[in-house]
Amino acid sequence: MQDDLRNELGKMDNIVPRHSVLLFVESRYKVNRKLIKKTVLETLKQQRVETPVEVSVAIVGDRKMHKLNKQYRGLDKTTNVLSFSLHEGEAVVVSGENKRLGDVVLSYPQVIADAARDDVLVDEKVDELVAHGLLHLLGIHH
Repeated sequence: MQDDLRNELGKMDNIVPRHSVLLFVESRYKVNRKLIKKTVLETLKQQRVETPVEVSVAIVGDRKMHKLNKQYRGLDKTTNVLSFSLHEGEAVVVSGENKRLGDVVLSYPQVIADAARDDVLVDEKVDELVAHGLLHLLGIHH
C-alpha cells in the first residue's frame, strides 16, 4: 500500500513543475517574500511554463540599480525594474530539464515612488513589476 502511494506521488511530481524562486533583499527593505514567490509562480502558470525553472528576484536600493542600469543599458540613472535573461534575444522555449531563466531586480525606493504616483499599495507595485520583469525573462516584451 505504501509503495502504491509513493508511486502515485512520484507521478504527481512529474506533472507539477517544481519552480524555484530565489530571493535577495537588502536588509533595510521590508517586502512580502511570500507574495513575491506567489507572483512568480502564478505568472509562470499563466504563461503555461510546464518545465521546472529557477528565477531570482533581488530588491536593491537606488545606488545599486543606477549602477546596473548604467553598466548594462548605458543609462546614467536609476529605474524601477531590470531583467537579466540567461537566454538573451529570442523568446525562450522552456521544455526538457530544469532551466535557469535569469534575474529580476527591483529598486525598492523606485517601487515606493511608483506606488505613490499610481496611488496603489507598495505590495501591488512590487507584484506588478515582478510579473513584468518575469515576462521579459520569458521573452515577452511590450
